[in-house]
Amino acid sequence: MKKLLIIIAAILVVSCKASEDKKSLELSSPDETINVSFNLSDTGKPYYMVRRQGQVIIDTSYLGFEFKNAPAFVEHFIIKDSKTSTFNETWQMPWGEQLDVINDYKELRIELQEKISPERYLTIVFRIYNDGIGFRYEFPEQVRLKDVEITEEHTQFNLTQDYKTFWIPGDWEIYEHTYKTTKLSEIDATKYRNHPNLAQTYIPENAVNTPVTMVGDDGIHLSFHEAALVDYSGMTLKVDTEKLNFESHLVGSENTDYKVKRSLPFNTPWRTIQITNNAPDLIESNLIVNLNEPNKLGNVSWFKPMKYTGVWWEMHLGKTTWDMASGRHGATTENVKRYIDFSAKNNIKGVLVEGWNTGWAAEEGGFDFVTPYPDYDLEHVVNYANENGVDIIMHHETYGGVDRYIKQQDTAYALMQSLGIHSVKSGYVFKLSPEGEYHHGQFMVNHHHNSIVKAAKYEIAVNPHEPIKATGLRRTYPNTISREGLRGQEFNAWAEDGGNPPEHLPIIAFTRMLAGPIDYTPGIFNIKFDEYKKNNQVNTTLAQQLALYVVIYSPIQMAADLIEHYEANPEPLQFIKDVGVDWETTKVLHGEVGDYVTIVRKERKTGNWFLGSITDENARTLDINFNFLEDDQDYLATIYKDGKDAHWDENPLDIKIETQTVNSRSKLTLELAEGGGAAISIIKKR
Repeated sequence: MKKLLIIIAAILVVSCKASEDKKSLELSSPDETINVSFNLSDTGKPYYMVRRQGQVIIDTSYLGFEFKNAPAFVEHFIIKDSKTSTFNETWQMPWGEQLDVINDYKELRIELQEKISPERYLTIVFRIYNDGIGFRYEFPEQVRLKDVEITEEHTQFNLTQDYKTFWIPGDWEIYEHTYKTTKLSEIDATKYRNHPNLAQTYIPENAVNTPVTMVGDDGIHLSFHEAALVDYSGMTLKVDTEKLNFESHLVGSENTDYKVKRSLPFNTPWRTIQITNNAPDLIESNLIVNLNEPNKLGNVSWFKPMKYTGVWWEMHLGKTTWDMASGRHGATTENVKRYIDFSAKNNIKGVLVEGWNTGWAAEEGGFDFVTPYPDYDLEHVVNYANENGVDIIMHHETYGGVDRYIKQQDTAYALMQSLGIHSVKSGYVFKLSPEGEYHHGQFMVNHHHNSIVKAAKYEIAVNPHEPIKATGLRRTYPNTISREGLRGQEFNAWAEDGGNPPEHLPIIAFTRMLAGPIDYTPGIFNIKFDEYKKNNQVNTTLAQQLALYVVIYSPIQMAADLIEHYEANPEPLQFIKDVGVDWETTKVLHGEVGDYVTIVRKERKTGNWFLGSITDENARTLDINFNFLEDDQDYLATIYKDGKDAHWDENPLDIKIETQTVNSRSKLTLELAEGGGAAISIIKKR
């Protein structure tokens, strides 16, 4: 494996003396397009502004904290010192959307001190990129402050227009909501408090979860999120619909009267704003991962990006069950061997097994993460998979019993290590134990982080469902490979509201996917599945299901449907057999938030390209220019596209497959059906 860090540029640092005057501190991005200014009000309240090409994007926005049993950090500050610096490096992803990542920014560091007793210190750091900014608070070691209990963080984002906003409620328990599209002034998250398809919700304020993406009348695109969320509480954004304002609203706990407890010194997560002229540039931005620390694990070649099948969709359809009591148990030795055989024949390197361990039935007294059901021979299955060149993916469902899971984690990970299993899908559905904690508070942030660190010691990669949000920590801990954190494919199998609408994924690509990889489980061929669920279906065409392998990024991609549905459709199955999962280059050819997107990715090692294009409920005609291909090289393009009568509801299986030779001068027009898509494998001719 190549070294992760290949270029580090010189850092230029400029220091400024203490100041109590009103002169603003300013710094611009490397290309001078984005400018951040910082100042203090007459009462010493810190605030910042952001401009892009001279236009105010974020107007005067104040910063501060409230503490339990201590004076707030909101005013009475002076600027003790400030420094600016430049930084430019290129680092390499061990796996990812691309190989080389440029990390080029300017930094403004402001050291503040209270001018009244107790004269405490606070540092605010801005990093300014060509495609946005990140800033965080740093609490330095100091005599007059040892520990803090934060009751609220007051980070404002005062917007200058009534943006078209793509949002989900600021739920402290789940992210599994469909995205809403409204003006900023029309956001009302509170009406989604009791969702009929969700086990639990808690939405205390009119707030949104991040990433939240916005499009202005002038074409400016913004996305708000956070990076490097460690030992802190998840941030939602409270909405002031009259002032067009976001303000941080941290997730709390029923067990404490504070939201974050830390000992100094410490840093908060980065508060991030991606700022671009168009939607495609949001996806191509690396701001979130760049704001995280470099790889702390070193060589992680024991994890291999892969496609996988598994015992999963059949349970959501009701064909089989997770537990044995029904007499239709899915995770039997023989059934799993069927998936292994199928995977080995079809260039699929992994098999996920859900329901293998005892504890799924209530009367069994809770999950045991090392004891298989009697009809599942774990060691035999693992050996059989190894003989066929297939890896078993472990599954740990907690049902929210985090305290029980923590007690068994070392034993469970040690079992995996002894069997040579290198990845686990974990789940946290339902209310948490310990009681009173929320899924997105500091307790669970720490649990997820501790799980990643612990798993790395056993050479295990982690894919959590019902997780804490992704914030780019995959750079620091590349064994955090993917996660859910959205309304997934399974909702199509049983949601009473009809499942995920056709606009769902064209929104996800520009919202949730900006945070990091998504385990969405694409590849459903039996769109209607009337045999099992007559009132449910997947609301896309078959061609779109293929396109998702390229559009929705993850280093692990599930071929989620039943084996028999793939075997009955060998021609579209060929795309799943061919498509890559680990990329050297990613380019977004075109797209609009919530409407459509087209992405091409170049596979590492082979140099082959794959294209995915999807649309919402509206048909699209999109032009593809192949100028991303190497010059003087011919490729065989196999095009999987919607048939002329395709429609996500009326005729989802209508697909047309054709081949042609293409090169860097070629052009193609794609016609996407309503709720449709297109997938193209572009294989080098030797």
